[in-house]
Parts: sequence; C-alpha cells; structure tokens
Amino acid sequence: MTPASALPDADALREALRAVDDPEAGMNIVDLGLVYGIEAGADGVLVDLTMTSAACPMAEMIVDQVRDAIAAVVPPQTPVEVRLVWDPPWTPDKMTGIAKEHFGWPC
Repeated sequence: MTPASALPDADALREALRAVDDPEAGMNIVDLGLVYGIEAGADGVLVDLTMTSAACPMAEMIVDQVRDAIAAVVPPQTPVEVRLVWDPPWTPDKMTGIAKEHFGWPC
C-alpha cells in the first residue's frame, strides 16, 4: 500500500497522461477526451479510459502506455490499474478545444 499523501494528485497524473498519444488520431489521450477518470489513494491509482471505438486496434498498446506513464510518476511498487470503459461512449464533444482546433472543428 502506498500512502495517498505520497501520490501526485489527479491533475498531475492527468498531465503525465498527456505524453500518451492515440497514434491513429495523432493527439494525446487527455485532449481527445479518452481519460474518463483518475483516482489516487492508498490502494494505488485507477485510471478509467475509453477509446474512440471499441474496435480500436491500438487499445492494448495505449493501455500499456497509460500504465507506464502513471508508473513513472508515482512511488515504486504503487499499484496502477487501467480500466477500459465503454459507457458513456466516446464522442467528439469530449475533446478539448485544443483537440478540436487541431482537427479543424468548431469549438
């Protein structure tokens, strides 16, 4: 068990996840709106993550990169769980303004 006080807060963990790109979209998963939730506590870190499509061929690779990005900023031996969730389904309205501008969509 990791003391919760030793863990970065959810904002810092979310910032670490900006290093993870969806290679098909060419954009980080945070700005794409794929990170649905982050919990950090005594039991470790839990990240709820979705994909733009349930058929995403890169899902396993992205999950591994999320786990690695979180593990890099928390104390060693901190449990990190990445849970793929499909409800609610991802839609483009979950993207940040940065992502919408990147794809030329109105904000």
